[in-house]
Amino acid sequence: MASTSPAASRLSARPRAQRVLPESRFDRRLAKILLHATNEFYEKGYEGASMRDLSRSSGMSLAGLYYYFESKEKLLYLIQKHTFQTIVERLRARLQEVSDPEQRIRVFILNHLEYFLANQKAMKVLSHEDDVLKNSFGSEIATLKREYYRICLELLDQFQQAKGLEFSSRIAVLSLFGMMNWIYTWHHPRVDADAKELARQMGDIFLRGIHAAKKGKAAKKKTAVPN
Repeated sequence: MASTSPAASRLSARPRAQRVLPESRFDRRLAKILLHATNEFYEKGYEGASMRDLSRSSGMSLAGLYYYFESKEKLLYLIQKHTFQTIVERLRARLQEVSDPEQRIRVFILNHLEYFLANQKAMKVLSHEDDVLKNSFGSEIATLKREYYRICLELLDQFQQAKGLEFSSRIAVLSLFGMMNWIYTWHHPRVDADAKELARQMGDIFLRGIHAAKKGKAAKKKTAVPN
């Protein structure tokens, strides 16, 4: 029953070996409320949206909302937690099927873009309300973000070692996120390519850039004239 289980625990990632239980009525109601909360935060901003607004849009009584979610902050926390857990869970499953270092980076890019394009409102909320969460909520989301960052960092380190390249993995990771994270501000489905083609093109630009940086460094050493 909903009254015996915290809402957040329903969103925890299940080990793949476990049998996936049928979605309960509570799970469906929770997903619906989080969708409405995402829409409200997207349209009005976190500060501009209220629990009363969410009550009207979701059809749930204000008392009912406060029973499950004591604050707007709890809703934003659940939206962010669900987002990062879903992205990481899907990514880990995909990476298990790929061993080539370059292809693993391309899998990372595709996984990221697919989720972003399918959930653009949630991505805007995450990007614009990045520093709202405090205390334990903020700490838990920060841990999830660090996990995601570390996965990407490890992929770049593996690629660097396999190819014998010289570059800062940290700068490369942050540059890649910078390329991908703002796609919701400009992507238009009627004009721009889908996630698969965008991932291919971004992957080409990113990976060629890394190789070019290494070649440029080598070229400078080669053409240097001793005094």
